[in-house]
Amino acid sequence: MKKLLTKSFLDEQLIYQAKKGSQKAQRAIFDLFGKRMYILCLRYVRVQEDAEELLSNGFIKAFENLSSFEFRGQYSFESWLKRILINECLMFLRRQNRAPMMVEPDELIPSDEENPFEKLSAEELFEVILKLPEGYRTVFNLFEIEGFSHPEIAEKLGISVGTSKSQLSKAKAYIKSQLSKSGIHHAS
Repeated sequence: MKKLLTKSFLDEQLIYQAKKGSQKAQRAIFDLFGKRMYILCLRYVRVQEDAEELLSNGFIKAFENLSSFEFRGQYSFESWLKRILINECLMFLRRQNRAPMMVEPDELIPSDEENPFEKLSAEELFEVILKLPEGYRTVFNLFEIEGFSHPEIAEKLGISVGTSKSQLSKAKAYIKSQLSKSGIHHAS
C-alpha cells in the first residue's frame, strides 16, 4: 500500500511541476508514458513515422492543456493522456481522407460469439490488430481495447451505431480467419 501511495504522490508532484512549466518534469512524464502511448498510436495508424508524429503532437497538446487536468488518483493522468492521443489518431485518419468506415446498412449484428483473441499473448494480438483493414482496426481498438461503447464510437467517428457493430463483427471474423491461416484454431 505504501508503494502505491508513494507512486501516486510522485506522479502528482511530477504533474504539478509540469503544470508550472518544468521541462525536466515534462521530460520525465514523456519518459514514463511515451512507449505505451507510442504503441497506442501504432495500433491506429500502423506507419511508424505517423505514430511518432502523433505521439509528439499528442504530448504537445497534453502539455499545452495540462492546466485543465485535475489529478484524481494514480491512473487519472494516463487515462487523460490516452484520450488525447486517441483523438489525435482519429483526427489524423480523418485528415488523411482515410475515413475508416465503409458504408454499411444500419443493421444489428449479433455479438454473442466468443472473443477470438482472448487466448493470444499481447504481442500476438498486436500483430493481428496491425493486419486489420483500417476501419476494422479503428473500431476494434476503440471497442475492445479502449472500452468505448458503440454509441460513443459512432459519435467519435461520425458513423451509425450499426456500422460500428458491423465493423467490429467483421474485424473479429477477419481475426478468426487470420488465426486459422496461422494454424491457430479458435473453438466456438
